[in-house]
Amino acid sequence: MQAKDRSPDEWVAYLARVHDAQKPGLEELNRYYEGQQPLAYLHPELLEELGDQLRQVVINWPRLVVDALEERLDVEGFRYADNESAAEDLWKIWQANGMDEQSQQATVDALVMRRSFLVVGTNEKDAESPLVTVESPLQMQVDWDPRTRAVRAALKRWHEQDPITDAITDRYAALYVPGVTHWYEQTTATGWREIHRDEHGLEVPPVVPLVNRPRLMRPGGVSELSDVIPLSDAACKNATDMMVSAEYHAMPRRVAFGFDEEDFTDADGNPVSVWSRLAGRIWATVKNRKTGPDGDGADVIQFPEAQLSNFHSTIELLARLVASLAGLPPNYMGLDTNNPPSADAIRSAETRLVKRAERRHRPFGGSYEQMNRLILRVRDGEWDPRAQSLETLWRDPSTPTYAQKADAVTKLVQTGILPIEQAREDLGYTAVQRQRMRQMDDDALDRAIGGDLAAGFGPKPTPPAVDPSLKA
Repeated sequence: MQAKDRSPDEWVAYLARVHDAQKPGLEELNRYYEGQQPLAYLHPELLEELGDQLRQVVINWPRLVVDALEERLDVEGFRYADNESAAEDLWKIWQANGMDEQSQQATVDALVMRRSFLVVGTNEKDAESPLVTVESPLQMQVDWDPRTRAVRAALKRWHEQDPITDAITDRYAALYVPGVTHWYEQTTATGWREIHRDEHGLEVPPVVPLVNRPRLMRPGGVSELSDVIPLSDAACKNATDMMVSAEYHAMPRRVAFGFDEEDFTDADGNPVSVWSRLAGRIWATVKNRKTGPDGDGADVIQFPEAQLSNFHSTIELLARLVASLAGLPPNYMGLDTNNPPSADAIRSAETRLVKRAERRHRPFGGSYEQMNRLILRVRDGEWDPRAQSLETLWRDPSTPTYAQKADAVTKLVQTGILPIEQAREDLGYTAVQRQRMRQMDDDALDRAIGGDLAAGFGPKPTPPAVDPSLKA
């Protein structure tokens, strides 16, 4: 069946089936970011023998890889191509919807689980500020047109949960297709009943995917964790093995010669196992060995403790591999150098990470620009042709010192290469701050013009003094 021939109910069934097939993989990626992944590479027999004594050591490199990139992806405004100043109306709507906070969550989910979603709708409380929400890929699935790569339909499913028993009480869904949004309530395991519809008249579904590293044959994106997960599993396994070895070998152990099992009793006379695995106890005994000058007696030998340095070297090697794949500076992974790095060396080490952040500016910025086109369409009732050339303004992902950046920008302004407004933008001032600065500039100019006018007329003449006798 072709997509154009699907009914709303068929769209719901199809997208729900696709989402159910992809959801386990998304949940696994989310567990790795949260540090809740299962222990890998451990032999099942050893796991069964250790039982409750074994607790996994999680080295959460996946979160470090994602957060190090997300911290450099900050939206600072939007701009029309025919206007040097920022689009203040779009930034106002961005702020009204709390997108400063929501955009960070959308970026994290996109980096971890390949994609997240932006949904635009009408705002009953303020028609001038359309509603924008960020949705998780654990709840939403979209269908792409293979010819245009545009979204043809989208489905969001969610449930309500009893706060006391945690039992799921009701399940709902929203189907977004061109022209109308359908709201459903689940009636059976696979059945849905439409309970409401919103005929908004939009020519496209009001859903914009925020995709991480999309490819031609994978429009749904690639997780930033795909290369890191095997190395993270290996590091967690080695760290856990190190703790197990610390239990067995990091403390001195002893072998006793010439003792019988009856010699090992506690304060109450109860026998104590000579094969105890707890730290500090006798490891093993050898019976009937005669020691001493007369051939009788007992002997105890102590083995030196293990240094566990082999685990340190392995974990450090894995850290270097992760840093290489993720483009992270060595100090991010706790890899120290012999000499303190200089400022230039630190910036050089961040080159790949900065470039990775700049590469995300294009696809993520394109999604935010499409979101703003939908916002203008919902608000104004028609497509704004100026919005076709929108530009997303990003904060500089590099980390030069403020003094260095200010010095470079000042020189460019003084030589006439850079206007003041662009200089303020390059220095990282927000759209609101730049607007206040322009107002301050205008006020200062008004005061200067007023002062010049007063100076042109000269000082106010002083009236001549009057003889007091004439007054009388």
